[in-house]
Amino acid sequence: MSVPQRNSSPTVIRQGLRTFFVSANTDGKKALFQVAENAALLVSTIYSYRSQGKFSLHDFVVMKNHFHLLLTVDENIAIERAVQFVKGGYSFRLKKEFGKAFEVWQRGYSESRVYDVVSYEKHRNYIYQNPVKAGYVSAAELYEYSSASGKYELDPKPEHLRG
Repeated sequence: MSVPQRNSSPTVIRQGLRTFFVSANTDGKKALFQVAENAALLVSTIYSYRSQGKFSLHDFVVMKNHFHLLLTVDENIAIERAVQFVKGGYSFRLKKEFGKAFEVWQRGYSESRVYDVVSYEKHRNYIYQNPVKAGYVSAAELYEYSSASGKYELDPKPEHLRG
C-alpha cells in the first residue's frame, strides 16, 4: 500500500490563507460510502468542522471509497490538522453513533495547493464530474453527496487566489 503524495512545502505550511484540493481513500478502498448513512455521516462530519471555523469549504464529493475536498485553511491551522479533523472525527463518530469499529482510512492523504483561479476551477470541475465519470449519475447535480447537488451551503471562492 503506497502512501499518497503530499505537495505542501514545510516553509509555507502556515502562511495566511491557503487553499487545497484534498483526497483521502478508505482502508483497502472499501466501498464504505456506498451505504447512505455512512456517506451522510461523512458529510455531517465535514460540516461540523466547517461550522467550528476549522476551514472554509468550497466544494466536496463523497465517492464510494474516497472523498475530495476543496477547502481553505488560515494561519491558525495546518492542512494536516484539517484533514485529521475530518478523518479522525468521522472514525470517532462512526464508532460512537453506529457501533462500527474497524480501520476506516488508508494512511495519509493527497493534497494539491491551489494558487490561482484556473487551478481552483479545474479542481472544482473534477469534484463535480467525479460521480458522472464513475457512472453513479448522468449529471453532476443528481449526486446527493456532492456540492454539485446545490443542496449544501458552501463558502465563496477564496479572494486570495491569483487571476
